[in-house]
Amino acid sequence: MGALPLSSQLIDHLRSVLPQDDTREALITSVVPNLLQSVADVAEALRNSHHVSAAGTANSFGDVQLNVDVTAENLIREAITRCPSIVTASSEEDPIERPVHPSPSPSSSCPPSSEQYTVAFDPLDGSSIIAANWTVGAIFSLWDGASALHQDPQTKQTAAILGVFGPRTTAIVALRVPGTPQSCFELALDSSGGGGTWQVTRPSLTLAPKSRYFSPANLRSANEDPAYMDLLMGYIRGAYTLRYAGGLVPDIVHMLVQGQGLYVNPVTARNGPKLRRLYELCPLALVVECAGGRAVDPSLGSAILATEVRDCGEKGGLLCGGAEEVEEAARKLHDLRV
Repeated sequence: MGALPLSSQLIDHLRSVLPQDDTREALITSVVPNLLQSVADVAEALRNSHHVSAAGTANSFGDVQLNVDVTAENLIREAITRCPSIVTASSEEDPIERPVHPSPSPSSSCPPSSEQYTVAFDPLDGSSIIAANWTVGAIFSLWDGASALHQDPQTKQTAAILGVFGPRTTAIVALRVPGTPQSCFELALDSSGGGGTWQVTRPSLTLAPKSRYFSPANLRSANEDPAYMDLLMGYIRGAYTLRYAGGLVPDIVHMLVQGQGLYVNPVTARNGPKLRRLYELCPLALVVECAGGRAVDPSLGSAILATEVRDCGEKGGLLCGGAEEVEEAARKLHDLRV
């Protein structure tokens, strides 16, 4: 896939929300643009993937891979190699942190970049609904340094990107760089004229503390978890609006663009944790927090980003959305279970 022309609007916006010195120059001009380019490349590939089928392989978690999973993985890996400052990468399809670039020889004239990042990504989230041509997404988590493991997620996870493949191709970018205010904004891919550039469509995304939307994932768990059932019935009795697409990325993005909502994916004995902490929970939590919301473990009530990731295969549940809504839901789940 060819490189998209850099959008001056995107670069200007990144410069406005990141440090004014050159300490994050690679993040502004290389890392974020190349990751967004991979979103555009995957979107183009999906438009031309008229048959979605099993690839005949499984990832290390035992999940059957689709042909589009493999395509998305390869396109994103290709984009990552174009970023000298991304030194390590891992994905849900290949959950092992590996060096991105060969080690430079001692005689190399290219000094190592002062910026070093690790990328953890889910190349195509929503495999269970993509055959029906529903909206799906990609998830990227960017960390300072050569590893995302055994790091403080609240200070070392620098950015997260959600790519959205629907009627339009959009992206949500969250940035939390020490020394600057955190930010969360939306972009849309403009493919008119045969090219493509990213345009800033919502310069700031903010979640209201309370809402009237709820998204209940892992719904069958309500059959064995009375606390979850009571929580959902409370939303129904309260005339909340159900907004659930069956895909993690579109459900979270709906919340963000509406400016309100609550998403819950619980964990029960029969229906264990579904979401990978490194590839889904941490980046989603960063996005939600940068929009002023909260993201917690529905079983414990503790913040997702309060605990370091020790292994690429760790899983958990998710309760996120407006701060007051999440706090109230976490309290209800706890009170109903004790």
